[in-house]
Amino acid sequence: MPDRTTGSRPSRTTSPEEKNTVSDLLVQRLRKWGVDRVFGYSGDGIDGVIGALRRAGTPRFIQARHEETAAFMAVGHAKYTGQVGVCLSTQGPGAVHLLNGLYDAKLDSKPVVAIVGQQVSSVLGSAYQQEIDLVRLFGDVCAQFVQTAYTPQQVPMLIDRAFRTALATRGPTCVVLPHDIQGAPAPDLTAHGHGVIATSPGLATARVVPYQEDLAAAAALLNAGERVAILVGQGAAGADRELREVADRLGAGVAASLLGKPVLDEALPYHTGVLGHLGTTASTELMRACDTLLLVGTNDPWTEFYPAPGQARAVQIDIDGRRLGVRYPVDVPLLGDAAETLRALLHRLKPRSDLRWRQRVVDWTRRWRHTAHARATADADPLNPQYVIHALSERLPVDAQVSVDVGSVTYWYARHLRLPPGVPAHLSSTLASMGSALPYGVAAKLAAPDRPVVALAGDGALQMNGLAELITVAALWRQWPDPRFVVCVLNNRDLAEVTWEQRETEGEPRFAASQDLPDVPYAEWARLLGLEGTRVASPDAVVAAWDAALNADRPVVIDAVVDPAVPLLPPAQPFEKIQGMYAGLRQEEGEVARRAEEYLRRERNAEGYRDPVEV
Repeated sequence: MPDRTTGSRPSRTTSPEEKNTVSDLLVQRLRKWGVDRVFGYSGDGIDGVIGALRRAGTPRFIQARHEETAAFMAVGHAKYTGQVGVCLSTQGPGAVHLLNGLYDAKLDSKPVVAIVGQQVSSVLGSAYQQEIDLVRLFGDVCAQFVQTAYTPQQVPMLIDRAFRTALATRGPTCVVLPHDIQGAPAPDLTAHGHGVIATSPGLATARVVPYQEDLAAAAALLNAGERVAILVGQGAAGADRELREVADRLGAGVAASLLGKPVLDEALPYHTGVLGHLGTTASTELMRACDTLLLVGTNDPWTEFYPAPGQARAVQIDIDGRRLGVRYPVDVPLLGDAAETLRALLHRLKPRSDLRWRQRVVDWTRRWRHTAHARATADADPLNPQYVIHALSERLPVDAQVSVDVGSVTYWYARHLRLPPGVPAHLSSTLASMGSALPYGVAAKLAAPDRPVVALAGDGALQMNGLAELITVAALWRQWPDPRFVVCVLNNRDLAEVTWEQRETEGEPRFAASQDLPDVPYAEWARLLGLEGTRVASPDAVVAAWDAALNADRPVVIDAVVDPAVPLLPPAQPFEKIQGMYAGLRQEEGEVARRAEEYLRRERNAEGYRDPVEV
């Protein structure tokens, strides 16, 4: 019918499903960048984007229980898939909550894009409700790229730059979208003129190899070395074959950073295990005795466990020039991809006929494995936490994915879990933030729902945010073709890592008010959520618990009640470095402290030290 006011036909009303807003364009751009899922938590500051995600259907929105864990999920996605992780939050408190996860991405060098809502442009600067200067807030963690969109025309360009920068710098970036920009009509992508910038999604990888003269210098140094050690980090992922060939050519021993643990099969007789405070005696011996060091894709911070400066000549390979020479004095820095650079080096390296050094490494490794087995099977009350992780090694499925939290569980993972070749394992390493295991595990499972996930956590981390994210697991697991998602919590009612740090570094006794944790029925909580839960308080029950959990028809929480007295002993340290542990324990009363001193002496004796009885 004619419009009675104007005499013309009424304009057709646009259906909500036919909207073409900036938010719709944003979602289209995410798809073009290959984004499968967005992790976040909704809020009015991001409603425009949430609506566009609903209309599009993809990428899939994954609701976490908190913006912090959404950011951790985005980091986990980047770690397990190698792709960009994306997290989404509203302005104000939602934005603040993202920071911890984004710092995890920054410090572990993983590409993450944060899309953050903001109040409408007209109120910015008025101290409006939930108004925060978000560019300043994210200015450090997203220092490589953080921008606010002031016009609709900017948004495609900002998204493209955010993704491209995250990939190029292996770090987090951020785009801030005021609410009015989200709902504005999408701009014309074919516009052409002054002040109009057209961009495109996509970034191809490149082959990065050092110059021939640098390769020659590195080979000459390595060939001249008599006792070569290789330290492998996460940057060497995908170069396992090249690492083995180079190690065999040089007769070298190999140690791994914590992030580099999954890179190379630890069953190799010359692989000494993880380096550092939570590492092995064999890795410590390797670094103390080497005269030549090859660093491959590592930025490991435990520099006191490296060779002493001047002890070893060094070659370092890294794809990021900013990392070269910052952990150890390097004679030949090689900027390049790990696998490509090792391949280019290999034909220049001379085979070793004298294998006495390699045999020393093998002997150290064999002794460490004997020591680790003895520690894991030693008596504890009621259960040795080392044995819980040790027992998993023979049962971990070859297609599993592992996530690990921060705390004493990190020590037992580093020393006792043997990963099958190809099994990824990730944790918050450089930031070392508690609360990463469950969100990482969720991200891993969503990326590969046909593979089992094992998440290892302490009771402190589980109480921090893991209990909440078990709700996420309960909401999602029925969608997974393989429902196996095993959460093992080491329940000692103690913030054990900090307890032992207080003793070791300060000579302080355990402070119950700061270290005691509430007793939580973790298995019962799991059952309340419709999952399975089992409580284990005896070594005789550990193997059966792992077998049942890894064959269950739903996610399982294993509540392992373990002894807090088991020491977090740094490997092969002189008495002066350990004296504080004894001093702190001597000031403590009770059975746990006496057991802890007994265990400490037992483990020190096994390393060949005879510490004074009176400290």
